[in-house]
Amino acid sequence: MQRRTVVLSGLAAALAGCGSPNLYSYTGPEVTRVVVQKTQRRMFLLNDSTILRAYDIDLGFAPTGHKQAEGDGRTPEGAYRINRKNPDSLFHLSLGISYPNAADVAKAEELGVEPGGDIFVHGARRPMDRKGRDWTWGCISVENAEIEEIYAMVQTGTQIDIHP
Repeated sequence: MQRRTVVLSGLAAALAGCGSPNLYSYTGPEVTRVVVQKTQRRMFLLNDSTILRAYDIDLGFAPTGHKQAEGDGRTPEGAYRINRKNPDSLFHLSLGISYPNAADVAKAEELGVEPGGDIFVHGARRPMDRKGRDWTWGCISVENAEIEEIYAMVQTGTQIDIHP
């Protein structure tokens, strides 16, 4: 019993000494803007005009056009901000997009619909949620390994421009 306690205590101390590295850290140039090209299914992380990274993406299940109503399956178009980071996302990790903005809300009111919300850049819930299927409800999806990199690189407040 005493030997088991000593062994377990030693193992716990060794593991504590190793520390846990922050898996989502980045020390390169600041990402000043995210650009999404819906038609090309590409997303770019930029530092001013320099492309730092590029990714293939999936969009909402009805990707053509600007999101106008909750449940329409469209990915918004326009200038937004990354407004939150969610390390506990059902889709591995996620970065919130500030949709709807005031213009989106006004347009939805004009149409007599709800604008929707909870638009994110995120990973996949399951490995079968793969690129080329436009399977989200209006979000931008990448591979889980890619969202880990994006999550580390992009800070809250970063501009995201989503183009048709």
